[in-house]
Amino acid sequence: MRHVLHTAAVVGMLMAFAPPVHGAGVDETKFTRVAPQYIAALGDPAAKSGNNAQTWGLWRVDPGPRGVPLTRYERLIEVGGVAPSKWQFDSKDWWLEEHGLIMEKPTFPLAPGRYLVTGDREVTAVLTVHRPDKDGNQRWELGDGAKLYDVTHLACRSARYTPTTGPNSCSPANAPRAAFRVAPGRAMPPVDGCNKQDYAVLIVIGVAAEQADSTK
Repeated sequence: MRHVLHTAAVVGMLMAFAPPVHGAGVDETKFTRVAPQYIAALGDPAAKSGNNAQTWGLWRVDPGPRGVPLTRYERLIEVGGVAPSKWQFDSKDWWLEEHGLIMEKPTFPLAPGRYLVTGDREVTAVLTVHRPDKDGNQRWELGDGAKLYDVTHLACRSARYTPTTGPNSCSPANAPRAAFRVAPGRAMPPVDGCNKQDYAVLIVIGVAAEQADSTK
C-alpha cells in the first residue's frame, strides 16, 4: 500500500480538471478535501449498498510506509512489538499488505458520514455510512450507481490475520515470503495457523464539510 499516497494525490489533481465517470452530480462544494485516507471495506464487489459497515475500518494515513517488513518481524518482537512509527503490533490480530509489510490496524468502526471515495481509476463516488440501528448494524451506500469494485484500489491488497486455535498459532513468521508482491486484484496468501480476511481498500479524498473537523 506504500505507493498509494502518491497516486491518490495525483487523483486529487486530476479531478480538478476532469469530471469522474460517476459522481458527475456530486456537489463537491459540500465536501472538504483531505489528505488521502484509506478505508478497509468488506462487501460484495458488485454491491452498490449493503449492511455491516460497522466492520469497516479507517487508516487516517497511508499505513504502507509505516509498515514493518516480514524480514524484520523478529526484531519487532525483540523491541516489544513497537514499530518504528510507534504503533503496537498485536499477535492476536495483525495485518499485511501486498508487499509483505506488517501494518498497523485501521481504526474501527468507520464513523458514520459521507466520504468522497475513489479506486484511483475512472470512478469517484459518494459513500454514505449510516448511523447504527437498534441492532448495531450500519448500512452503507454508494452514489450515482457506483459499485464497491468501482471505488476499490486494486493495487492495494490488505488482509487481517487472527489465530485459528491458540493465541500463538498465528504468526507473521509463518507467512510465505515468496508470495509477495501480491498482484493487483489477487487474494492475499493464507498463513499457517491463521484465519484470513481480505479487505478491499478505498481511497478517501474528501469528507462532508460538516464532519471535516472530526476526521483530522
